[in-house]
Amino acid sequence: MKYSIIIPTLNEEKLLPGLLDQIDDLELKKRFDYEIIISDGGSIDKTINLSQGRVDKIKLNNESIKQNIAIGRNEGAVYASGEILIFINADIKFDNPEKFFLYVEDKFYFSDFSAMTCNVKIFPEEEILLDKIYHYCYNGYFSFLNNIGLGMGRGECQIIRKDVFNKLNGYSIVLAAGEDFDLFRRVQKVGKVLFSKDLYIYESPRRFRKFGYAKVTLSWIKNGFSVFFKNKSLSKEWEQVR
Repeated sequence: MKYSIIIPTLNEEKLLPGLLDQIDDLELKKRFDYEIIISDGGSIDKTINLSQGRVDKIKLNNESIKQNIAIGRNEGAVYASGEILIFINADIKFDNPEKFFLYVEDKFYFSDFSAMTCNVKIFPEEEILLDKIYHYCYNGYFSFLNNIGLGMGRGECQIIRKDVFNKLNGYSIVLAAGEDFDLFRRVQKVGKVLFSKDLYIYESPRRFRKFGYAKVTLSWIKNGFSVFFKNKSLSKEWEQVR
């Protein structure tokens, strides 16, 4: 199998169905040879029920261990059969799934890149001017970081070769935040990261709407510096926004 799509979940009954509507497609799965894996951190809503029959594997993680998104992603990767691991969040949608896979096959699969990421935008139906300005700047910033070798890719979409992921022991489970930055920072030490300016995915604006861009960005910056210099995140837990 070429690809494993790994989706960590925790009470995602509202937005997960929209994503599954895009990728739970038999013709698309056969054409691009991928599987869908749900790695759940203890949902108490209808997330698991809505996933059954629509994904290939469901991993229910140990409820006795305090869960975070890094653990969820790693646990999903254990069950992955694909050569390429595609980590996405449950609150995203693809611009066009077929276009996404065609790009990955053409630009990444047969390349010497170790990992890949892309632009992130807000759901078009919910996007406002501030969203456009912010994400334009932030996507440019991420591209710049990868160009200078620091490595950066938001957890909304991180693609990595399974052998590289295993070599790096996956995501750091001690990080409640900044685990996405930490992984790509380590990838840059053993290989190259492709940042696609032509490809993008959409994300829900729910966190930005609740906390505001200033607070969310400040949290990212603080956690990023802490991960970079101390190998630990300042946040002890990444607050759910549902």
